[in-house]
Amino acid sequence: MTSSHEPPQGDDVPPARQDQWNQPPPYPPPPPPPQRQAPSSQVLSIIGFVCAVVAVLFIPILFGLAGIVLGIVGHTRGEPLGKWAAVAAGVGMIIGIALGAILVGSMSS
Repeated sequence: MTSSHEPPQGDDVPPARQDQWNQPPPYPPPPPPPQRQAPSSQVLSIIGFVCAVVAVLFIPILFGLAGIVLGIVGHTRGEPLGKWAAVAAGVGMIIGIALGAILVGSMSS
């Protein structure tokens, strides 16, 4: 004998009853849980700020342009500080060029 919780077995089960056990459930399966996104790292923006500081003292055109590019790339990748890193690198480049011009002018006099 079979219990009421198990599907009937054997040849004595009518075909309509056998199809009942092969059908999918009437409701859709639950959606998969949402995956957490890793917090965005701001590596490019931080390196852009470092280039901005270095551009004030050493090779302003090289480090300033590198900081601007890193800031813009960081901004396009969704880093919130990317545009500020680019602005800071541009300002650092201008200040570095001005300081270099002042130092060269004072040395020649």
